Amino acid sequence: MAPQQAWLETAADEAAGHWTAAAAGRWDLRGAGRMAATLDRLGPDRDGVPVRIDLSRLEALDTVGALLLSRLAARLEGQGHAVTVDPIRPEHAALFAAVQEADHAPPPVPDPGHHIRAMVERLGRATVEAMKEGRALLNFLGLMTITFLRLARAPWRIRFRAVVFHIEQTGLNALPILGLLTFLIGVVLAFQGADQLRRFGADIYVVNLLGVSVLREIGTLMTAIIVAGRSGSAFTAQIGTMKVNQEVDAIATLGLDVMELLVVPRAVALMISLPLLCFFADMMGLLGGAVMSYFVLDITFGQFIKQLHAAVGVNHFIVGIVKAPVFALTIALVGCYEGLKVSGSAESVGRLTTKAVVESIFLVIIIDALFSILFSFLKV
Repeated sequence: MAPQQAWLETAADEAAGHWTAAAAGRWDLRGAGRMAATLDRLGPDRDGVPVRIDLSRLEALDTVGALLLSRLAARLEGQGHAVTVDPIRPEHAALFAAVQEADHAPPPVPDPGHHIRAMVERLGRATVEAMKEGRALLNFLGLMTITFLRLARAPWRIRFRAVVFHIEQTGLNALPILGLLTFLIGVVLAFQGADQLRRFGADIYVVNLLGVSVLREIGTLMTAIIVAGRSGSAFTAQIGTMKVNQEVDAIATLGLDVMELLVVPRAVALMISLPLLCFFADMMGLLGGAVMSYFVLDITFGQFIKQLHAAVGVNHFIVGIVKAPVFALTIALVGCYEGLKVSGSAESVGRLTTKAVVESIFLVIIIDALFSILFSFLKV
């Protein structure tokens, strides 16, 4: 016998006190348009009458048919009727239940309440998340320290070829952009200083201003920020891509130490290259200041060097340089940590790479402030 199209019959059982809608035939996509219009007008004449939807005579049911019958039941329930779907054949029960669950309206969004309360709640959640992130980063620092101590007892295990490769990537290749930026910063500092000091006839003291600010703070801080944006992000992207391609899992499966293989060479390379980059940045910043002083204040290069030698002590240079390895360790720590957190997709790589740069710069500035307090306390 050929399958019948979808049809529906209704009956009011006064003795049982309920209203019945019995669906039969093929409830599928082909009859959906015709039955949808019928179902929109369907329902008992009286309010509050229990409704029974009988699906026992269905010959076929697809997703569209199940959705129409599910929405009929939901609409009648919304009108105040107690709805039961019974009986239903076992081969249709699972599909009907799945469509009912998928078509369920999303839960209402909770009222955020007063905007100040909502802001405090967001601030609290962000604080808790930041504390969790800080604790995880501290754990990673502990793991890195243990690996360094283990390699100190067996230095032949250090992958020197990888260290040299990363020194080239993070140090040598960064020289052009770092030199240009610090040269321009020196030009700007000298120009702004000359504009102010010239009013008091103290042109020569622009050399003092430039020497102290570049050697003590600007050179190291700018170098760390540039390296965080350039090399820290590269660490996260490289290790994150290896995570996506399951290369990190393969390394662990082979019994190799991921920290020794991926993290330590990058950290060692950056701790070597960053102080050298800081020295280069200091020299380029002073050169930029000397050039601007020559053209704006008529201070010759000889006068500039003589005043710099007389007014700026070597302690300012040392203060700037000793911060560089700490900044390098921080940048490598955050970059590698975020790279190992990558999971699943290229979107995760991009998101964590951005996060690594922001965290690195944030931590570098905090550590620089702590160094300033320490050196002020030590009167250096």
